[in-house]
Amino acid sequence: MIDNSKRLEHISEYYFSKKLREVKSLIDKGEDIVNLGIGSPDLFPPENSINTVIKSLNQKNAHKYQGYSGIYQLREKISSFYKKYYEVDLHPDQNVLPLIGSKEGIFHISMSFLNDDDSVLIPNPGYPTYSSITKLIGNKIINYDLTESNNWEPDFNNLKKLDLSKVKIMWVNYPNMPTGRTASVNLFKKIVQFGKENNILIVNDNPYSFILNDNPLSIMSISGAMENCIELNSMSKIYNMAGWRVGFVVGNPTFISNILKVKSNMDSGMFYPVQMGAANALSQNNDWFEKLNIKYKERRELVWELASKLGCTFSKDNVGMFIWAKINKSIPSKEFVDNLLHKSGIFVAPGIIFGTNGEGYIRISLCNSTANIKKAISRL
Repeated sequence: MIDNSKRLEHISEYYFSKKLREVKSLIDKGEDIVNLGIGSPDLFPPENSINTVIKSLNQKNAHKYQGYSGIYQLREKISSFYKKYYEVDLHPDQNVLPLIGSKEGIFHISMSFLNDDDSVLIPNPGYPTYSSITKLIGNKIINYDLTESNNWEPDFNNLKKLDLSKVKIMWVNYPNMPTGRTASVNLFKKIVQFGKENNILIVNDNPYSFILNDNPLSIMSISGAMENCIELNSMSKIYNMAGWRVGFVVGNPTFISNILKVKSNMDSGMFYPVQMGAANALSQNNDWFEKLNIKYKERRELVWELASKLGCTFSKDNVGMFIWAKINKSIPSKEFVDNLLHKSGIFVAPGIIFGTNGEGYIRISLCNSTANIKKAISRL
């Protein structure tokens, strides 16, 4: 018998990996399940981006290995995107690194900066991948609380009471997932300053800033952020390209060089037509976001109705492609979700999977048609 790696003892299979198999098995048995559990956009990417991919398939070097740093056209468009929307100046050759999805960036950054005895600050609730990758690498997790009473922002007084002597990285995610809380310039200033005072690398994960949000913001726009901050971004949500696996990381040249050392040993470049399609998407006018958000606004109104029918309370001020709703019953969130799935054929995400501070909440996705959301409402 060959034993598994000990690092697997500290993690389990991703919740959605398991749960979606269960949902599929119900569908295979003939049940009509409305899936409002995951943030996988059901809308199409820009049509001209798809056409760009098709045209690029016949270019001379399209099917060869590509450079580890991505093609210049994509890096240049990312730089222009950051200048246009975030007022951040980035050099395409020094401050930008395309990624095969931003999830791989979480791994690359962790591998690039963490030593064996380093600790990592991770939000609770937060994206589960921050914890799972930290556990896989073997570093210590120190959770910091995000609570509704503090507007889902870090409590810096409590943070300062922690033993931060070995903390190397702090994961930040604004606009926040799962809560939908937006960042302010003032909050980002506090986070940047906290990192500098404690010699901590701040990594902001920023894939939701254009979804139902009138004020897109990057932590890199804060004065001095380039000295101790990195930002991840993604094409998955804002351009409906989740399956394309295109993300990117921005930061100072030393940070980008460090991440590239890991990345270049892990993959052999991104498919050229996908990069060209992504570059085209980044060239879209503001009309793209306006039209996208018209659809999400319509869906959000319906999901608010759904959440109300479930007896949940929620904030209408939050942004992103999820509704974070509080369960007004003394029932664990996983049990609430299972009851909803098996009794009403509606799948949503239990808050507990995002951390202990997520218990008592559910996350409802906007990534389904208005017809299906209305169908879910009718079942209640």
